[in-house]
Amino acid sequence: MSKTYLTTYELSEKIKYDPRTIRDRLKDSVLIEGRHYFRPFGGRKILYIWEVIEEDMATMSLSGHGTAIPMANGGACHG
Repeated sequence: MSKTYLTTYELSEKIKYDPRTIRDRLKDSVLIEGRHYFRPFGGRKILYIWEVIEEDMATMSLSGHGTAIPMANGGACHG
């Protein structure tokens, strides 16, 4: 399966969030490094994995647990 890698700006266009919101509020709280994004070659640039983000958005939306806390292993804590 091929993956679609997006910059912060490209992701912001897809999910209709400001790039600053993605960097300041979503990254490392909802979007987890190693699952939703990575830093190629250990640099500063961040690439987001669209298919994983899309799947998690749909899962959270369908489950009705939009307030769940994402866990590092891919699960979620529902409080």
